[in-house]
Amino acid sequence: MADRVRRFAGVRARTTAAAVLIVAVALVVIGGGLMLFVRQALLEQLDEVGYNRAGDVAALARQGNLPVDLAAVGDDGHVTQVVDDAGHILSSTVGSGRVFAFQPAGARSRVRTVAHLPGSTHPFRVVAERTDTPRGPATVYVASSTEPVDDAVGALGKALVVGGPLLLLLVALTTWAVVGRALRPVDVISAEVADLSDRSLDKRVSVPPTGDEISRLAVVMNTMLGRMQRSAERQRRFVADASHELQTPLAAARTDLEVALAHPDRTDFKETALDLLAANRRMERLVRDLLYLARADSPAARRPSVPVDLDDVVLTETSGRDHVDTGQVSPAGVLGRRDDLARAVRNVLDNAERYASTVVTVALTSVGGCATLVIADDGPGVPAADRDRVFERFTRLDSGRDRGSGGTGLGLAIARETVEAHGGTISVEDADPGARVVMRIPAI
Repeated sequence: MADRVRRFAGVRARTTAAAVLIVAVALVVIGGGLMLFVRQALLEQLDEVGYNRAGDVAALARQGNLPVDLAAVGDDGHVTQVVDDAGHILSSTVGSGRVFAFQPAGARSRVRTVAHLPGSTHPFRVVAERTDTPRGPATVYVASSTEPVDDAVGALGKALVVGGPLLLLLVALTTWAVVGRALRPVDVISAEVADLSDRSLDKRVSVPPTGDEISRLAVVMNTMLGRMQRSAERQRRFVADASHELQTPLAAARTDLEVALAHPDRTDFKETALDLLAANRRMERLVRDLLYLARADSPAARRPSVPVDLDDVVLTETSGRDHVDTGQVSPAGVLGRRDDLARAVRNVLDNAERYASTVVTVALTSVGGCATLVIADDGPGVPAADRDRVFERFTRLDSGRDRGSGGTGLGLAIARETVEAHGGTISVEDADPGARVVMRIPAI
């Protein structure tokens, strides 16, 4: 529990730190950009006011109504002077004195920034406009103090300095709470998975009703647990069935030996040896099938695929078998492993011969990129409900449960494993009478 707390606390801490860092960088960038934008906008507004005032004064000068002393309009920090081309001050704001020393400018000169006017601690922005007066050409200068702009930008900066940390604190607290709440179902899922064992795979983790990624993770986890449960059950059933299959010939062999040793004078040792040999062959066949299935369950151990003439495999496996009709076998090539394909064909043939009444018919065709092998018998057939079950391991139908017939219940299971490993399919169909096993494998 402590490990889970530390793990999720670390995730929460890293996520919170990342969120705070991102917001802090965004605040610096956006705050700096905002201050620059506001300053520029205020300066442009300041210049526009200066141009308007210069235009008004220039209009008075053209009409000959320009007073010597210009009254200050409000307390907005504007200073105005009218200077002729000889450098004489024709008019100025009351109390401003001679403060400008600019050369005559064009109709509307570029905005200029001077260091400081006498008595001011802030720079001024100066605009100029040319005009005509009764005394000749002159230039109207309007200087606007940047103090209001600096004060407004300074106030905005102070607000950002004070509000930024508060916003970061709010982001940190919100992120910590949201991430903690989001990870709480993960903690529950981890605890439930940690309590599972190979004997409790039937349990499932709780699925949060949120419908988000964590909910989908829980669904995937339950799907995986279901596969693990089915695999474990299949493995236990396989071990139990294999043990039962091996127990039968071992028990029969032990009984024969015990009887022979207890009554040596009444024992036909040749017959006993034949019985033991049959039991040994049965166990050998079963062990060989089990080893093959073990290899089939490990795809990494399979041999590489090569071109195989499936018709040669079929004819080789049917050679020497009585009552097998191969008149419908035509050439067909597939990509695969010859030994595995031969085992699959052999197992299906053995099964067909075991149940056939008179004949087993084998047909092989290659059409449309698919090799189709059909092995049909005229026996009792397979009920529709059991046509998929016959391919399960250690499955015997009621009519074929006689272990003395030589079947291990693995033949068709091995055939299905092999065909599916080659990218094909295998199924049981009606033959009327009997049954037919159809194998379809991609052709080359």
